[in-house]
Amino acid sequence: MAQGIRIEIRGTVQGVGYRPWVYRTALEAAVAGRVWNHTAGVTIEAFGDAIRIAAFVDRIRTGAPPAARVTDIQTKSIPFESAPGFSIVQSSGADEIQVSIPPDLATCDDCRREIADPSDRRFGYAFTNCTNCGPRFTIARDVPYDRAVTTMVTFEMCAACRLEYDSPTDRRFHAQPNACPVCGPRLTLVDARGDAVASSDPIADIARALLSGAIVAIKGLGGFHLACDATSPSAVARLRDRKRREEKPFAVMVRDLDEAAKLADLTPLERAELESVERPIVLCNSRSGAPLAGNIAPRNRLVGLMLPSTPLHHLLLAAVARPLVMTSGNLAEEPIAYRNDDAIARLGPVCDFLLLNDRDIETRCDDSIVRIIAGAPTVLRRSRGYVPRALRTSMRFETPILACGAHLKNTFALAAGDRVNLGPHIGSLENVETLDAFEQSIARMERFLRIRPAVVAHDLHPGYQSTLYAVERADVTRVAVQHHHAHVAAAMAEHRIDGPALGFAWDGTGLGTDGSAWGGELLLARYDGFERLATLRPIRLAGGDTAIRQVWRIAVALLDDTFGAGGWPESLPIAAKLEENAVRGVRSVLASGLNTTPAHGAGRWFDAFGAIFLGRDQSRYEGQVALEWNLAADASEIRPFGFEIDRTTSTWTIDLRPALVDAVHAFVAGDAVSSIAGRFHATLAAAASTTLRALSLETRRLPVVLGGGCFQNALLAESFLRDLTPDFDVALPRTIPPGDGGIAFGQAVVANALIRQGGPQCAWESPVASSRSTT
Repeated sequence: MAQGIRIEIRGTVQGVGYRPWVYRTALEAAVAGRVWNHTAGVTIEAFGDAIRIAAFVDRIRTGAPPAARVTDIQTKSIPFESAPGFSIVQSSGADEIQVSIPPDLATCDDCRREIADPSDRRFGYAFTNCTNCGPRFTIARDVPYDRAVTTMVTFEMCAACRLEYDSPTDRRFHAQPNACPVCGPRLTLVDARGDAVASSDPIADIARALLSGAIVAIKGLGGFHLACDATSPSAVARLRDRKRREEKPFAVMVRDLDEAAKLADLTPLERAELESVERPIVLCNSRSGAPLAGNIAPRNRLVGLMLPSTPLHHLLLAAVARPLVMTSGNLAEEPIAYRNDDAIARLGPVCDFLLLNDRDIETRCDDSIVRIIAGAPTVLRRSRGYVPRALRTSMRFETPILACGAHLKNTFALAAGDRVNLGPHIGSLENVETLDAFEQSIARMERFLRIRPAVVAHDLHPGYQSTLYAVERADVTRVAVQHHHAHVAAAMAEHRIDGPALGFAWDGTGLGTDGSAWGGELLLARYDGFERLATLRPIRLAGGDTAIRQVWRIAVALLDDTFGAGGWPESLPIAAKLEENAVRGVRSVLASGLNTTPAHGAGRWFDAFGAIFLGRDQSRYEGQVALEWNLAADASEIRPFGFEIDRTTSTWTIDLRPALVDAVHAFVAGDAVSSIAGRFHATLAAAASTTLRALSLETRRLPVVLGGGCFQNALLAESFLRDLTPDFDVALPRTIPPGDGGIAFGQAVVANALIRQGGPQCAWESPVASSRSTT
C-alpha cells in the first residue's frame, strides 16, 4: 500500500548536515518526497509503500548526524503523492520559532586530515569546515540558518566549493560557512597600531613571534584570545602586567591529548571532555614538574586546559609545538573583543601583534569551562560550544520570559514553550562596555527566537545593572526573584523536580528578603516560593564590599567574634600581615556598626579561614582565597570540627565559631594546614547534614538540591554528597553552572510559576510553619 507521512523534527537540526543525512537515508530506503528547514526545525514529507516508509521512519527516529541534537519527532499520515524522487527544498518560515542553530562545532577529524595533507586543496587553510564542524551560532544573523543570513554572505563560493555545497552526497552539502583558499576568508597580520605586516605565511610568522616571547591577539570563533608562550615566565608576566590580571589563572591550549597528559593527571572523563565537540576549558590537576610557567596559575594546582577548536588553532599549535596561554581578549572586567577595529583599539596596548581575519563574528561568545565533580562533568561557564542549545523543562512557558541573570558571571535566559535558551557568558556587569554587550546579546537572541518577552525576571537587588535594565524595559511585567531561591529553582528545574525540595544555596552573597546579605542558606522551596529553614551565622564585613577584597578584615572580624579582641594567638599566619592601626580601625568600625554588613555567605567563611591559616590578606580576583583554601585541603581528612545549631528562632543558625576554636587549637598544636583545611570542608558537610536530618523530621523526606558558587568546589560538593546520600536523593547542577551563570535559568522558572499562580505576589503554605515566604 502506498502511503504518505509528514515528520516534524525539533532540536539542533540546522547547520549540522541533517537534511543531507535525511536525503541519503531516503535514497537508501527507496522513498520519495522532500525535506526542508524552517524556523521551528525540519520537516520531512515521504511517500512510498508501507514497508519502506516504516523502515525510513525507524531510521529517522534512531539515527542522526553527529552534531545534531534531536529533542522531538512527531509523525502524521498525509495523502500519498507520486513524487519523482527525494529532494531538499528551500527553507521556509513558520509561526513557531525555536533556535535550531547549533553551537559552534570543533573541527572534525576529516577536516583536520585535509588541512594536514599537502595534496589537498585546503592544505593549511585556517577556515576549513564542513557540515560536521565549524562556526555556526557566532556567524548567524537570523533564522532559519542559511548562508544568506550569516557573515559568510560576503564570500561568493568558487566553482569547486559550490559543487560541494550543492551535492547532497557531499560532506559539505549546505555547509553554510563552506570556503577554501580561493574564495573564503583570509588571515591578516597587523602590529599593535593596526598597521599591516607583510607576511606570506601569517601562521608561521605568528608562531615565530610567540616563540620569541611576543603577546599576540588571535581572532577565534567567538572573539579574540590573547596568546603567549605558556612555558615562558617572562612572557606570562608581561601578559599579566598588560592585561591587568595579577594572579587569576590563565587557560592553556595544547595540540592534542598526549600534550595535555604531559601537563595534567587526566582522568578518562577529563579526556572525554577535552575532546568533546564543545571543546571547553577543562579544569584538571596539574602534573608535578609539568613544563609550564609557574605564574600561569599562582598557588593553584588546577590548570585549565583546552584543545584546538578551529583549524587556525590546530595549525598554530602544530607550528609552535608547545603549550600556549589562550586567555580571553579583554582587559579585566571588560567583555571580550570580537570585531577587528575594536580589538586593535582595546588590545593594541596589550599585544605586540594581532592575527585578524575578514570573516565577521556576529555574536561574541567566550570559552566554556567544565570540571569533573563527583564523577560527572559539571559546566561552570556555559558559553561557546553550548549556546544557543536550548534546555528543555517539564513545565511550559505560556508567556515568554526574559530572565536578566546576576550581576557577576552574568548570563541571561529567554524562555518560551517548554524551552529555556541561556545566552552566552557575559561576565560581570561592572562597566558600560559589558552592559552594552549584555543588551546586544539579549536583542539578538530575541530576534532569533522571534519573541518579545511579556515578563522580565530580575534579581532582588535594586542596584544591580541587570535589575536596572529590567526596570527600564517597557510594557512588561517585572518579577523580582531572590538570588538563592533562583539557585535552588535552577537545580530543581534541571533535574525536573516538581517540588517541594530542600535546597542548599551556598555562595558569596545575595540580597535576602530581610535586606541582609544571604549566602549560606537551606531553603524549603517550590518554584513559586520558599521558606528559609536555616542559615550560617553571619560574619560582619567591616567596610562592606571592601572586606571581600581585603580579606584580612573578615579574618579579624571572625577572630574577634570568636575569641574576643586580642584573644587569639599571634602565631596565626594572618597576624604577620596585620598592621596595628589598620586592625584598630576595623575594630572601631565593627564597634560603631556603621558600614558593617552582616554576611551569611559560606564564601565569607572560606575567605576567613583561608586568610587566617594561609596568611592571605588580599583577594586579587573573585573567590581567590576561598579557592586556595579549598586546594590546600587534604581530602582524606573527614573528621569534622565542632559546630553548634541554634534552633531558638524560626530560621535555624549554624554557628561555625566552635570549628574556628578547634582549628586554632589544632594549628597551635602543630597540625598541618592541609589537615585543618580538609577538616573544615568535612565540618561544613557535617553541619549541613546534621541540620537537614533534624529538619527533615518536620519536612518529611524530600529531594535535596545543591546550588551556588560554593558547589563549584569539588571537595565541598563531594563531601555533601558523601554525608547526605545515605538518607537523601541529592542533585547537583550539571548542564547549567552551579554558580551565578545558572541564576537566569532559576529566575525564569520562578517567574513562570508566579505568573501561572496569579502574579508575583502569590505565596504558598509551608509544611513546616504557618508563616509564608515569597520571592
